[in-house]
Amino acid sequence: MNSSLWRWTFFFVGLLIFSLGITLCIKGQSLGISPWDVLHVGLNIHFGLTIGTWSIITGLLLVTGTALVTKSWPQIGTWLNMIAIGLFIDLFNWMIPDVSNLAGQIILFILGVVIMGLGVGVYVSANVGAGPRDSVMLVLMKKTGWSIKRVRTLLETGVGIIGWLLGGPVGIGTILVALCLGQIVQMTLPWSQARLQKCIERQQVAAPQR
Repeated sequence: MNSSLWRWTFFFVGLLIFSLGITLCIKGQSLGISPWDVLHVGLNIHFGLTIGTWSIITGLLLVTGTALVTKSWPQIGTWLNMIAIGLFIDLFNWMIPDVSNLAGQIILFILGVVIMGLGVGVYVSANVGAGPRDSVMLVLMKKTGWSIKRVRTLLETGVGIIGWLLGGPVGIGTILVALCLGQIVQMTLPWSQARLQKCIERQQVAAPQR
């Protein structure tokens, strides 16, 4: 397996893990979920279609808008990110049963946040293209000159409000995701980058011996 294949492996495994985390948080939605998922659930409530489908649709709109503004075609990883996460969310949502009791939902939510943070670290470490929402954030930073914290806060607050108006679940969990996810990624990203680099180095050492 060459370095490119290792990167794509980390990318898809990371998206799978991230999507599992999203689904677990949605299953524990009594506490609230992340702002973007509040929007997706709200759209699902009002207009039907699956949560994963709405994730893909909003991602497509964001990717298209970003491409028009930047006048550049997004990397293939951006498109695959958009499609794969939506499909994986629907798969896990179908596989994992709903939990009605509060204790169970709290456990699922906490697990979901941790797993989301791990997934982000793994797929971002591959460096094969930013996700649709991250691409919008980067464009807004460039156009406004604002900090990443300010842009991300305003963007996710706006999205969360729209989702809440559509009936999406907002709660203490929404705030916890905003506060904790970045901290978890700060740990999982360098860890994932180190694991990926080790895999690539082992491959390079083993290759001449074949």
